[in-house]
Amino acid sequence: MNDFFVNATALAYLVAAVLFILALRGLSSPESSRQGNFMGMLGMLIAVVATVLSPDLISYLEIGIALAVGGGIGLVIARRIPMTAMPQLVAAFHSLVGLAAVLVAAAAFLEPMNFGITDAAGNIFAVSRVEMALGAAIGAITFSGSVIAWAKLQGTMSGTPIILPLRHLINLVLGLGILGLIGVFAISEVAATGGGDLFWYIIAASFTIGFLLIIPIGGADMPVVISMLNSYSGWAAAGIGFTLQNSALIVTGALVGSSGAILSYIMCKAMNRSFFSVIAGGFGGDAAGPATGAGASDKPVKQGSADDAAFILKNAGKVIIVPGYGMAVAQAQHAVREMADMLKKHGVDVSYAIHPVAGRMPGHMNVLLAEANVPYDEVFELEDINNQFPTADVAFVVGANDVTNPAAKTDTASPIYGMPILDVEKAQTVLFVKRSLSPGYAGVANELFFRDNTMMLFGDAKKMTEGIIKGLD
Repeated sequence: MNDFFVNATALAYLVAAVLFILALRGLSSPESSRQGNFMGMLGMLIAVVATVLSPDLISYLEIGIALAVGGGIGLVIARRIPMTAMPQLVAAFHSLVGLAAVLVAAAAFLEPMNFGITDAAGNIFAVSRVEMALGAAIGAITFSGSVIAWAKLQGTMSGTPIILPLRHLINLVLGLGILGLIGVFAISEVAATGGGDLFWYIIAASFTIGFLLIIPIGGADMPVVISMLNSYSGWAAAGIGFTLQNSALIVTGALVGSSGAILSYIMCKAMNRSFFSVIAGGFGGDAAGPATGAGASDKPVKQGSADDAAFILKNAGKVIIVPGYGMAVAQAQHAVREMADMLKKHGVDVSYAIHPVAGRMPGHMNVLLAEANVPYDEVFELEDINNQFPTADVAFVVGANDVTNPAAKTDTASPIYGMPILDVEKAQTVLFVKRSLSPGYAGVANELFFRDNTMMLFGDAKKMTEGIIKGLD
């Protein structure tokens, strides 16, 4: 009977792993994202049920309480957290994955016989010590780094990079120290018996370096940080999966870790930055230093009203909407979609242009537009729509600052120089909705504000868009 449950559990984990792979494939496209999300939920349900039905389970009471508490919290969060808060929510969830990895590793270290990772003499296998130490270290880094990312995104702490003296040397010493401690932990006879403090030193050092890695990183690099922490959480889960001898956790962690790493690479490429330059930190804070390019006092700007914008939009033949973080903050996505629908009734060709790092996490703008039921076939990525701006009558920019800044192509001294941008300045008219002329998260003034074909629409994005909608009636 026990063999039956073992085989059935292995089969269930295999099915769950296949569903997780299908989920990632589905989530790669907006059209199939709902199906992909369903596949992921189904796979997780199968994995949880298979684990709960295991004959090795000692008490259902504790498991039932944990599922009820966790599921209840998840349900409340899903119903109450707005889409605009998704970046910090994702960061918070990453921290929980990291903390879970640390706690499981600690449990395995304290009670190794219950995890089946000891020899006949009761000593922890060397390979198991390496697995639990790596899982705990990566988990601790994920936890503390995600807490800082959450605090920056939530506004609990400033998004300004906090540059510590000798931070690179400190991080290097800590990183090498962690690797050295793991090596000693793997060969230590004291650690093999579950004694000594090496394991706790590894966790403490990892918590510390997690804080130090993310503190110097500013707002403009947050999309990369989110995907990077996502990767870390996956590798932490995979490491603990080996300790638990759980194939589903190993496969799931490896999928999350590798996909997060690939996404981090894509984000870095979209910003023309290396992964190591992001880790080095210091780029992208609300006070990152003197802004380059034209300043508010250097040139006048052309300022317009909602009625002016409505007149221009109504008489346009082709409009490209460029959403950014300003749209997310104002929760203007529904108003933007309503405006687009009204323009289409007037015979205007409307499409949306998404920069890969617009917003505060990968896919942030896509999620917000999907929430507003914007048709998928109207949403285009940078490489698919950039060549259409010269033929557009109007580029309607909603708070997308750094990703539309022409300085990225012309100012070699600018910190965003070389970053691919949306060529909105090539449109016949640019309507830019923004609260003020303040620079973006990279600390760089946007030259686009002062172009002859740009009209600034100062104010809250939602209120401004609603004013335009009234003017379109």
